[in-house]
Amino acid sequence: MNEQRYAGRVAVVTGAGSGIGQAVARQLAAEGAMVLACDIDAAGLASTVELIEKDGYTATTVTADITRQADVDALIDALPERRVDLLANVAGVMDHFLPVTELDDDTWEHVLAVNLTGPMRLCRAVLPLMRAQGSGAVVNVSSIGGLTGAVAGTAYVASKHGLIGLTRSIANLYAEDGIRANTVCPAGVETNIGRTAAPKVPWAYQRLEKSFGRTTRMAVPAEVSTLVCWLGSPEAVNVNGATITSDGGWTS
Repeated sequence: MNEQRYAGRVAVVTGAGSGIGQAVARQLAAEGAMVLACDIDAAGLASTVELIEKDGYTATTVTADITRQADVDALIDALPERRVDLLANVAGVMDHFLPVTELDDDTWEHVLAVNLTGPMRLCRAVLPLMRAQGSGAVVNVSSIGGLTGAVAGTAYVASKHGLIGLTRSIANLYAEDGIRANTVCPAGVETNIGRTAAPKVPWAYQRLEKSFGRTTRMAVPAEVSTLVCWLGSPEAVNVNGATITSDGGWTS
């Protein structure tokens, strides 16, 4: 790890109150970034800041719901400087493992709002700043569910496929502005995202457990954050539009 590769840089991290987002925020702070950590969970954000301060660093936090445009606007207004060098869209929710014939509108709309529309709004907000400064990086955390039709229900899989499409579009359309966009696709990670899934079908977790059998273990958040932080750094300057798995061979 290059402890100074983010010195003087501003990083926005969503979903920073737990799991992968928390690990990303901690690593970025340790590498010198001015971190703006966002989550809907105020208590989770407080825990993240406590960990960062114990590490000897600082971070700014904003409690925000990325499905609300007003909250996204407030997040941008809270930037420590009027620039963004890295946007890490990590926030996400699961669905109820429902196939499309059993999928209700509320579940569909909520999952798409958090997993796809929210990241789009964040990208839409920060890209003008990145264009003005002539550089920037976006790292969107999708899932292996964005590469296959398995792992979760229709809403989750569709949202994560869409996030990869959003990332590739940004990579293509803004490369000339010095902006890069890449996607990370984890498999099973030890986070609390399972709290957002309340299975409505009896075979939901059996299906998930069967998929887990393809890997030797669950990953820990720091193993994914290392990839996210590398992609956002100058060391990955030639990586743009990539979709990279961090799945222990799950999709092999």
